[in-house]
Amino acid sequence: MTIEEVLKRAKKDTIAFIEYQFSDFLGQVKSLTQPVEQLSDALTHGVWFDGSSIEGFARIHESDMILRPDPATYALLPWWSENGKGGVARFMCDIALPNGDPFPGDPRTTLKRALAKAKKLGYEYNVGPELEFFLFKKDENGEIVRYSRGNGDYFVLSMDETYEIKREIIRSLKTIGITVEMSHYEVAHNQHEIDFRYADALSTADAAMTLKYTVKYIAARHGYHATFMPKPIYGVNGSGMHVHQSLFKQGKNAFFKRSDPYGLSEIAYKFVGGQLRYVRDIAAIVAPTVNSYKRLTPGFEAPVYICWARKNRSALIRVPEITKGRDSATRVELRCPDGSSNPYLTFAAMLSAGLKGIEEKISPPKPVEEDVYEFSDEQMKQYYIDKLPSTLAESLDLFENGVIGKEVFDTATFSRYLAAKRAEWDVFRTHVTAWEVDRYIEIY
Repeated sequence: MTIEEVLKRAKKDTIAFIEYQFSDFLGQVKSLTQPVEQLSDALTHGVWFDGSSIEGFARIHESDMILRPDPATYALLPWWSENGKGGVARFMCDIALPNGDPFPGDPRTTLKRALAKAKKLGYEYNVGPELEFFLFKKDENGEIVRYSRGNGDYFVLSMDETYEIKREIIRSLKTIGITVEMSHYEVAHNQHEIDFRYADALSTADAAMTLKYTVKYIAARHGYHATFMPKPIYGVNGSGMHVHQSLFKQGKNAFFKRSDPYGLSEIAYKFVGGQLRYVRDIAAIVAPTVNSYKRLTPGFEAPVYICWARKNRSALIRVPEITKGRDSATRVELRCPDGSSNPYLTFAAMLSAGLKGIEEKISPPKPVEEDVYEFSDEQMKQYYIDKLPSTLAESLDLFENGVIGKEVFDTATFSRYLAAKRAEWDVFRTHVTAWEVDRYIEIY
């Protein structure tokens, strides 16, 4: 939309306030609020803010930054637009330096850089994430009750209170402009999934950010806490963000080849080869927290071994079956990202690894359709199967010494991201947990 079209839309929607939203590099949504009367100036000149207050953005002596609202992301926030009080709309924003240049550390700008590289090669990158989360009831004191009776609720038909919460979430996302394709109960008790329509990576990253805070806000209104934490409960399945992905060229799916047994083109195979080769480099981006590696353990449907397949859900990359006649739906699914990651950085890293495979002509190893969790060490060697890093510390070492992170981030942001994540690991490493006290205090 043009500025004039946005202003007309805001007037029609009786908007009173505008939320200018953006992301820090850890994936947290940040926001500034202005009365709608400032909207025209904001769309023309941007909105100044203090970048030194945002994780990873700027030092104190270079703090002035500008939010540039993207007119295409205008959306009405339905939960703040009730009872005739005047509506609230939001924009997703890019971040600029005082001279007007894009801020290279902005996660949205980081994804745009990766997409621009793909475009130079003639490709458009489309993704569709599956976001899993838990809904925990809050008690009368507002405390979160983390309860699970274990696994076994996958696709269960249940009309409990969480069913109505999800219906409200889907209605709200529709108002915002996000098309939900399905929602269902996941494997663990209290665990859910919402999938929305496959689209270009930038729009999808915007939608993923919006979905996460929409889920949290509506759950809170019902007395629940929603969490995308990868592994909130020991012994049951964790929550991931499986990402379906494909490249399009001149309006056609570049991953499709009718004569191939898997329906994949040479471009698709090289893309898969690149992601398999470089996934250890990008683990610190797509699985970025200490808790991420509690999810990435054998036995809970989370990938650990670096291989690919069609039907094998223990594989890191899966090639979903395609309905006959729907060639454009050909895609590959990367299963290691989780909801604690920043979608902009995750999609940028995935794309960069895949393009590296195309540029370097990396062929993937043979697919592995057997359950890899049952493989012996000898079989692992036979199939050339490596493992994902098992801790955040290990993934950070790989990230620091790898090549993809340095391509995704600018130099300053690469160092800041690494420092922030090493600090997180150091706090975890030195923290005395309740498990340690319970296990050791009486016997040593």
